[in-house]
Amino acid sequence: MMMVLFTWMGFLGFVYAYLFFRENIPIKINVFNVDFLILVLFLPNMHFWTASLGKGAPIFMGLMMFAYGIGKPKSRWGILLVSSLIIYYIRPHVFLFIALGTVLGYMTGKEKVSFGRKILIYTILIGGLIMVQDTILGVAGLDQSEDLVEGFSEFSEKQAGKLSSSGSGVSMANYPLPLKLFTFWFRPLFLDAPGVLGLIVSVENLIYLLLFFKILNGKFIRFLKIAPISVKMSLTTFFLASLAMAFVMSNLGIIMRQKSMVMYFLFFVIYYFLAQNKYDRFIRQRKLRERRIREMEVDV
Repeated sequence: MMMVLFTWMGFLGFVYAYLFFRENIPIKINVFNVDFLILVLFLPNMHFWTASLGKGAPIFMGLMMFAYGIGKPKSRWGILLVSSLIIYYIRPHVFLFIALGTVLGYMTGKEKVSFGRKILIYTILIGGLIMVQDTILGVAGLDQSEDLVEGFSEFSEKQAGKLSSSGSGVSMANYPLPLKLFTFWFRPLFLDAPGVLGLIVSVENLIYLLLFFKILNGKFIRFLKIAPISVKMSLTTFFLASLAMAFVMSNLGIIMRQKSMVMYFLFFVIYYFLAQNKYDRFIRQRKLRERRIREMEVDV
């Protein structure tokens, strides 16, 4: 019954992920001749780690509930409260990332948000972080540290050393930062796959990589400047979580499990970018048709 309960939590996570995507992106996008949303919602590695007894299912549910609730915080304050408590009590550091992402999103998003609403969001999230900072820092044993940067560096090296000693360990301590992030996001990739599960995940990681290539252009930089709150919140949360975990993770098996928490934030950013491009093309084509119609009417 506990397995059923946690599997149900994972299922709810995908329901809220669907609502989060569909509410913000009504445009249908195809990639590799498949509907983008259907593709990312049925990736096997994501379901593998959210369909069993463990932290994966409730933390994924909490993150997707929060992402859905933050779109309309006044009417969904209950969802935000429950999801925040779930995230905080399971993984306090992840709560830190999503809170910072939300604050940055509201500060830089293109939407016109009332001053009162901004103050409410900032007060709740920043005040909450101040109240629980000792718990968050305590996860890495930094609650008593006088130098957080040096303390985190020592903690990450210690954790990475422990994890790299296992069968699927990778020595990431001396990797440059871009390679650390690449390892966290896209490995294993066939040649370093640990077992049959690793081969399946390698196919999935290849899909991640191909999707990531779609935002490696100048249009994406220009898009970010005018991106809405949801996009900037998702990108900030994804990058901060990836940055922290890339310094600690040195085991492909654990990487496969841990990144299932945050990859949907990247998928959302890619999906929104592709949908925005499609919408912009549609608007340009419509304006061009209207201009041609006007020119024909003048000639007549």
